This record gives sequence, C-alpha cells and structure tokens, in this order.
Amino acid sequence: MRASPDKVSKLRKLPPAYNAVVMPFVLSILMSCIVSTVSTAINIGWTNGFVETWAYAWGASWLVAFPSLLIVLPIVRRIVAAIVDRPA
Repeated sequence: MRASPDKVSKLRKLPPAYNAVVMPFVLSILMSCIVSTVSTAINIGWTNGFVETWAYAWGASWLVAFPSLLIVLPIVRRIVAAIVDRPA
C-alpha cells in the first residue's frame, strides 16, 4: 500500500542548513559500511565470526570517516568546482 501524496508531503524535514552535516553523516555510514565489508571479507573471508569482526571494523572506520568527511568535503567541493564547468 502506497502512502498518499498528502501524507508524504507532511513528513517533517530538516532545514537546508543541516545539509552540511547530514550529507557527510549518511555518506560516511554507507561508505564505511561498504569498505569495511570488503576489507573484512578479504582479510578473514566469509567465516564464522564475520559479522562480529565486520561490525567492529565498521564502527572503528565510521569513527574516522565521519569527522574526516566534515573536514575534507569542503575542500573536495572547491577542487571539483575548479575542474568542472558550471551548468549554463
């Protein structure tokens, strides 16, 4: 059953000012999840204890990824703006 457009539009959203924190937060969760899964699978394989080992690796890598993105993302945006032309 799909939600009606009226109900969807009534969901509360954060103000645009939160974009600078929410975007790196979500990106860091997804990227650290993917990278830690691949790294854990390469190092120990799909064995017993994979989930526990991966969960620890994910948590540790997220603790580094999120603050790193908060620092690096503005720099990356400036580099990309210098390389990519703005739309007409």
